[in-house]
Amino acid sequence: MTELLKISLPDGSVREMPRGSTPADVAAAIGPGLAKAAIAARVNGELRDITRPFEGDAELALVTSKDVDEALELARHDYAHVLAEAVQNLFPGTQITFGPATDDGFYYDFAPAEGRGAFTEEDLPKIEEEMRRIIAADTPLEREVWTRQQLIQWFKDHGESFKAEWAAELPEGEELTIYRQGDWLDMCRGPHLASTGKLDPQAFKLTRVSGAYWRGDQKNAMLSRIYGTGWLNKKQLNEHLHRLEEAAKRDHRKLGREMDLFHLQEEAHGSVFWHPQGYKIWRQLESYMRRKMDGAGYREIKTPQVMDARQWEQSGHWGKYRENMFVIPDEVPNTEDEGELVSKDADWMALKPMNCPAHVLVFKQGITSYRELPIRLGEMGCCHRNEPHGALHGLMRVRQFTQDDAHIFCTEKQVVEEVRAFIELADTVYRDFGFKYAIKLALRPEQRFGSDADWDKAEQELRDAVAEAGMMNDEYGWEELPGEGAFYAPKLEWHLTDAIGRTWQVGTIQGDRVLPERLDASYIGEDGEKHRPVMLHRAIFGSYERFIGILIEHFAGKLPVWLAPTQAVVATIVSDADDYASEALAKLRAAGIRAESDLRNEKINYKVREHSLAKVPHLLVVGKREAEEGTVAVRTLGEKEQRVMSLDEAIAMLRDGATPPDLLADLRD
Repeated sequence: MTELLKISLPDGSVREMPRGSTPADVAAAIGPGLAKAAIAARVNGELRDITRPFEGDAELALVTSKDVDEALELARHDYAHVLAEAVQNLFPGTQITFGPATDDGFYYDFAPAEGRGAFTEEDLPKIEEEMRRIIAADTPLEREVWTRQQLIQWFKDHGESFKAEWAAELPEGEELTIYRQGDWLDMCRGPHLASTGKLDPQAFKLTRVSGAYWRGDQKNAMLSRIYGTGWLNKKQLNEHLHRLEEAAKRDHRKLGREMDLFHLQEEAHGSVFWHPQGYKIWRQLESYMRRKMDGAGYREIKTPQVMDARQWEQSGHWGKYRENMFVIPDEVPNTEDEGELVSKDADWMALKPMNCPAHVLVFKQGITSYRELPIRLGEMGCCHRNEPHGALHGLMRVRQFTQDDAHIFCTEKQVVEEVRAFIELADTVYRDFGFKYAIKLALRPEQRFGSDADWDKAEQELRDAVAEAGMMNDEYGWEELPGEGAFYAPKLEWHLTDAIGRTWQVGTIQGDRVLPERLDASYIGEDGEKHRPVMLHRAIFGSYERFIGILIEHFAGKLPVWLAPTQAVVATIVSDADDYASEALAKLRAAGIRAESDLRNEKINYKVREHSLAKVPHLLVVGKREAEEGTVAVRTLGEKEQRVMSLDEAIAMLRDGATPPDLLADLRD
């Protein structure tokens, strides 16, 4: 009699199945509804094809479309394979390389046939049509185990030189798999859906084409990357496309140009040229943050931009982070026509990629007593990181940035209270900007400094602080993220949700025992002996550049009045009102409102359109009648109707909105 396999289900029941059975067979045995709904399986915790046979007794959890994250990952992986087959069907001689799932879809890199040229967006409709034909064919996706030599030989025989190169680097003896859909196949770990027909042919869209280097190395061949977005159904796709449309309208680079806030150019890759209007936003944020930090007991410092490489070696950044640092020879460069620009014996310095080591050096000046702790040192610190050109993105990813940075030096006993106080400070800031957020705990990475005991302690301190703040719950999106911590410390992260549902990781706090040790920071304890302080690294905005980019997109350029570069414009209808407009402007400015006048000989509708494009919150329109009556016609951005009121009433109304939220109480008092 054949021995049956024992398959344990999540509800505690056990099914006995013949050898050779699959998760699909278990689903069918339970019922036709589940057989239809099940798309994959977790076998002993591993996500697998639903048609892959069990190897022995197993724990089984069936995956359906209700398991959205897993279902999307599977579907997007399948869409990538279907895309690759479609391209090769339509364009013989095209070579495939890699095609992973992404956060909202998939892509595949192709080497076009010799003489064809790169793919373009004009090719996409034809490729989409072929993909729908492949999906309609409902071809099974079948897993096969091959040897490395089989892979190499097959790819060589079929002119797939890139895949053959990759296969040749795979380890001997490892189980290597391909997935076949009809006559087409690709090397792949899987898992996949049971067949192409499990995909919704109306739930994907190819979005764009770009260049990509083979294996990400600019020394290698340039490939064509085709991107797509893929979902479980058409409704999800439409919702995503709507979000993309909204995101395009809110793109901070587009709005930055329209509002004349900043620009970027090749002469300073990754660094921002702030225009007067944009820098007004920066200054408001900086003033706001200074008030917050002053109120929380921080002392502001300023540290050097350039430090000796030996300092970075001691801190550990030189070994771990050097590829992202700008290094500078510490010698006068050669000015002669011949010879090397820099000698081989040159000492090296580096632009600081972060402020932490410099803050330790400030802390180390003089002898510090336990009675002085905690010491909170803050800096609006400008940093530089050598990000790849291709990774730069407007204000969101730059090479030069300024952080609302601070470091708290405290005793072991003070850690939890200091973190709790910071959590509450961050909460007031994000609420002032109207953001909802989630708090995540990023835990120890595989490569790290420090002992397991130190990491255990540091992680638990952060948990305790969140619990004491009353935020370790679903309301605040509490979640732990294994392996996501910095190399020297775990960290709490604040993930903001913007107006169209995107999340942005901004604020952090990290409990660090490594850097004080490496840089020999100490204080004199109650026992008269030297002790290491715990160093808490923290920021709320993260960087001013990125936070401003997030604000622009969140508010679609219609910033809160207190942040708007120009809060009001007095615009004349006729030149007879010029004197009154100038008088109104003077009173607005005297009340602390950032106001300008528009006395140009242009039609009022033209002025309204121009200032609306610049996202000016309030337009005060004045003509002959308003001048005679001492009134203004107030047009508020986004409102259809204008309101006529006295100038004094308008100023009182504007002052309320123009006052930063942390100062409103003082204004009303």
